[in-house]
Amino acid sequence: MVLVPRKKLKKAAHGGVIAALDVGSSKVCCLIARVEEGNAIKVIGTGYQSSQGVRAGAVVNLEDAEAAIGNAVHLAEQTAGVTIRDVFVNVSGGHPTSHIFGVEVAVLDQEVTDVDLRRALTHGRAHHRIPENQVIHAIPVSYSLDGNRGIRDPRGMFGDRLGVQLNIVTAHAGPLRNLLTSIARCHLDVEGLAVSPYASGLSCLVEDEVDLGVTCIDMGGGVTTIAVFLEGNLVYTDAVPVGGGHVTNDIARVLTTPLGHAERMKILYGNTLSSSTDEREMINVPLVGEDDRTQRNQVSKAVLVGIIRPRLEEIFEMVRNRLEASGAVGVAGRRAVLTGGACQLPGTRELAQRVLGKQVRVGRPSVAGLTETTSGPAFATAAGLLIQATRQHTELPVSGSGVAVSGNLLGRVGSWLRENL
Repeated sequence: MVLVPRKKLKKAAHGGVIAALDVGSSKVCCLIARVEEGNAIKVIGTGYQSSQGVRAGAVVNLEDAEAAIGNAVHLAEQTAGVTIRDVFVNVSGGHPTSHIFGVEVAVLDQEVTDVDLRRALTHGRAHHRIPENQVIHAIPVSYSLDGNRGIRDPRGMFGDRLGVQLNIVTAHAGPLRNLLTSIARCHLDVEGLAVSPYASGLSCLVEDEVDLGVTCIDMGGGVTTIAVFLEGNLVYTDAVPVGGGHVTNDIARVLTTPLGHAERMKILYGNTLSSSTDEREMINVPLVGEDDRTQRNQVSKAVLVGIIRPRLEEIFEMVRNRLEASGAVGVAGRRAVLTGGACQLPGTRELAQRVLGKQVRVGRPSVAGLTETTSGPAFATAAGLLIQATRQHTELPVSGSGVAVSGNLLGRVGSWLRENL
């Protein structure tokens, strides 16, 4: 079992410098920020570049990943004028998944204190394990006292038995080990971890959305991750192994054009909605292996839309199916927020709205100091990692071995969601 080399998280000091590292399938991004009065964050350094050695959120080539991470961090340090040692890092590979279960402990002095909360969390974590999985989050979702449910903060209340419902988010240990190794080879220490949609939610969601129920969908290059928030807490997370890079691959294969040009076509002409002029608007398509510029094909924009739309429909259908199978669809609210670079194609919001049956908006990070280039959905995860770094964490530290629940995990998550929320 891999052990995450991280220190006990603490609130960032006023005037301190914090750093976030988003290692994705399409890009690696590093943001450096200064913590100002009132825990306000101001970004002072940014570095990003195309990702190498990462596929579907997991490192597949240590040397390439190390080079991409090192270059992104170096650029951020140059613009910030500081050198960093500790980083907060996202996790999108290794299939991050929620496991929810309850534990109960006796209240020592009848009045619930921080000591009782810590005992309950530690007890739950110690008795539930999944082999070969690593804990990313151990988040208390709700509490009960002597059987009375729905308590958000039991401290100061009186009772004999304290119960806690925990949302344990785990990922496969192998991909996480490779990610941490590539970061360590850049002489960086991991201060904290967060699954990508949770970090994106911290930077893009508003308070009412988090309280009433919302689904945050982070559409990356190689994987699309999901987080459901309710009553201020993360209650469910999952991932589907399809992202914006698959759209690019589809274009390249169908039109037999180089990947670089397929990406350019997607950005310049891509859309998920058809228009009356699509059949008449023609796009030049260079062919793979042809050096002669005269050897080009021409396709209508309608053909490009016909390639892009089915793949994005598939992504949203997979997200919908995961939510339905888990039981989380009932608590996810009628609202979804899209983040990540792959959500920026025109018409994606409207398509998601139709497939998911929810009100959908595109989320952008609300952190001071971001430039016009870095203030879009593609940088939501990195910005959310900065916000996480400034918070007093109420979740259980997860520097030890994995946490598990036995039996049908998906069924248990669904049962708890239906019974308790």
